[in-house]
Amino acid sequence: MKFVAFERAKQGTGASRRLRITGRTPGIVYGGSEPQMIEIDHNALWHALKKEAFHATILEMELGGKTGKVLLRDVQMHPYKQLVQHVDFQRVDATTKLHMKVPLHYVKSEESQAIKFEHCVVNHVLSEIDISCLPADLPEFIEVDLSGLKKGVSLHLNDITLPKGVIAVTRGKPNPVLVSVVTVAEAEEPAAGAAPAADAKADAKAAPAKDGKAAAKPAAKK
Repeated sequence: MKFVAFERAKQGTGASRRLRITGRTPGIVYGGSEPQMIEIDHNALWHALKKEAFHATILEMELGGKTGKVLLRDVQMHPYKQLVQHVDFQRVDATTKLHMKVPLHYVKSEESQAIKFEHCVVNHVLSEIDISCLPADLPEFIEVDLSGLKKGVSLHLNDITLPKGVIAVTRGKPNPVLVSVVTVAEAEEPAAGAAPAADAKADAKAAPAKDGKAAAKPAAKK
């Protein structure tokens, strides 16, 4: 994806506030020699941020008549307004490995034995993973084939094939679960278990007092 940025001369809270009033978003580009302050048209940036590729691929930034490759690193949003307050980008060096979060796209779960014949529910435990790779090998997303899922079997990170040149970066668990498979009965068990308790309370309220007489209300204290 390609976007247009403009050089920003002034910095500080006041200057950034005035910039936002004019429909521009302040930003900064790190990496290389020195950080460079930039500004971007807010509407164009707002629509670009809705696209998955803008978050997970190498972008072409046009600045001052020149085009350079960058990655989106951080977005600061207004607490309640639809307003992008600041963006951070990082310059990309073709010979330096990147550390990125890449989305997982799960496909073909409907064709699996777990869904077609065993009436199971597929839970997506992770929606993205951390990876390390050279810029040329950075994938926009990683597709995960779920057609082989079976009842009671979870899909782990080591069960999938990563694109060429891509290495998964894990913290804590070396082989995390990506997808779990449970039966429909197991998925509904908590809700079903809660029903008897609710019915018991209702029956207790509706039960008549002994000898068919209603319980007398305690006399009010004088």
